[in-house]
Amino acid sequence: MKLSPVRYAAPTSVEEAVALLATCDAKIISGGQSLMPIMAFRLASPELLVDLKKIKGLGDIVLDSEGLHLGAKVKWIEIETDVRLKTAHPLLTKAIEHVAHYQIRNRGTVGGSLAHADPASEMPAIAACCDAVISVVGSGGLRKINAADFFVGALQTRLEPDEIIVKILLPPWPATRRWGFQEFSRRRGDFALAGIAAYFDVEPDGRATNAHIAVFGASDYQRRLTGAEAELNGKKPTADTFAAAARAAAAEVDPPSDIHAPADYRRALVETLTGRALADANR
Repeated sequence: MKLSPVRYAAPTSVEEAVALLATCDAKIISGGQSLMPIMAFRLASPELLVDLKKIKGLGDIVLDSEGLHLGAKVKWIEIETDVRLKTAHPLLTKAIEHVAHYQIRNRGTVGGSLAHADPASEMPAIAACCDAVISVVGSGGLRKINAADFFVGALQTRLEPDEIIVKILLPPWPATRRWGFQEFSRRRGDFALAGIAAYFDVEPDGRATNAHIAVFGASDYQRRLTGAEAELNGKKPTADTFAAAARAAAAEVDPPSDIHAPADYRRALVETLTGRALADANR
């Protein structure tokens, strides 16, 4: 199918873009990797596309004492090729390796993924796992939204119609942190049937602390699995501990059944992938 008729604008500032969003049924476009297929299938027919390509400052990657700042227009390929991030945030770089194919990673953006909020996508999972703070700007000014509050359902977020994601902040990453990332898809580059992002720190006595385990692909949105985290916190990171956390993770999810996989299969995947991600973290 072809796109329905649509007007186009390329503002030069965030403020101008926000003003345009408030005028009609408008959509932001940056990489366009999700929006254009949706429009082609007439699942969305906005009156106006607001292109962010001319707005400066939204494509920066900054590391400072607050953590890792990713501008909304940062592309996956830029994360992949930034050598600083291999140590500054290895969980993020590992997750991005799993995003679709090279052509998509060369166009898709951080802000687009967060705003689209596909339940199977990797960036929202990293945001949820890592307690990210998402900065958005609208007619009411700047808002900072914790990732735990930002995602509310499949393709649903707390964004207002006139708001634009401008930045995401991932807190500082200790060099000693242990982490793992696992996802399973039918083919390389497909959306995940289930996935797990996880990390924990270790106390001087060898006990795990600050466990964070997030699920994607097997839930209606990316979220942390607090029951699984509780099975890990305060305990030695052993195979038995990981198995208990994996069982708790499976019990916490209520996966969908669809043409790709039944719910029970996805639930079993969550248990297996949680165990593998934690084992990877302990190496």
